[in-house]
Amino acid sequence: MAKLLRQLLVTGGIYHDFAATAAAFAGAIEPMGVQTTIVSGADAALRNIDVSNCELLTIDALLFTMTQHEKYAPLREQYAFELSSGARDSVERYVREGGSLLGLHTASICFDGWAQWARILGAGWVWGQSSHPPAGKVRVERTIDGDGIVAAAPPFEVFDEVYRGLQVAPEAEPLLRARAASDDESHPVMWRYRYGAGRVIYDALGHGPDSIAEPTHLSILKRAVQWLLEPAMMNEAKRGLEAHA
Repeated sequence: MAKLLRQLLVTGGIYHDFAATAAAFAGAIEPMGVQTTIVSGADAALRNIDVSNCELLTIDALLFTMTQHEKYAPLREQYAFELSSGARDSVERYVREGGSLLGLHTASICFDGWAQWARILGAGWVWGQSSHPPAGKVRVERTIDGDGIVAAAPPFEVFDEVYRGLQVAPEAEPLLRARAASDDESHPVMWRYRYGAGRVIYDALGHGPDSIAEPTHLSILKRAVQWLLEPAMMNEAKRGLEAHA
């Protein structure tokens, strides 16, 4: 029997139904042989992450210091978050040494007290520059042809938010772009990236479970997971051959 690949899915935060979104995503990729542990205690889980115990780290959360605006003041005591130095070191080492990272939607806003996070994810929210219109129906289309992740994916519509004005690494390769009803132009919303020996996908869509479940979006996410897990699957196949040699 093939070994199950392990996903650590970190969730939690304000303004989004993260529990439903995380459950929808975990359930969708379970048939791919991915066993998911969903955690809301981000710091403790991330302090212990390592390439030996996790094949895929997914951040589907809004965990940030909440110091940027007074509108967050009533929520800070319960929701304000800053990643410890130990967790930061573990995450950076995990990806650099070959771990796979998937960031969904608000992952680019997370860990705002840690500048290196944007470099690891390949994209980061810049307060005072980044923005999005209200959630609504948006049109999404691929930016490149013939790629294994977006393949021949047709344009699709989904209820979501379109982020713009992010700080994006020059090496990050855009895969999808989206246009909200209020937009004059489309904006990149999914990137492929490498950090050290690690593989990274950031998908700025995923505002709620309906976005994850939209058939074309979900098929793209599954192919993204397949690309992210490709090294782990190849290593597992190699170990299997060596065991039967």
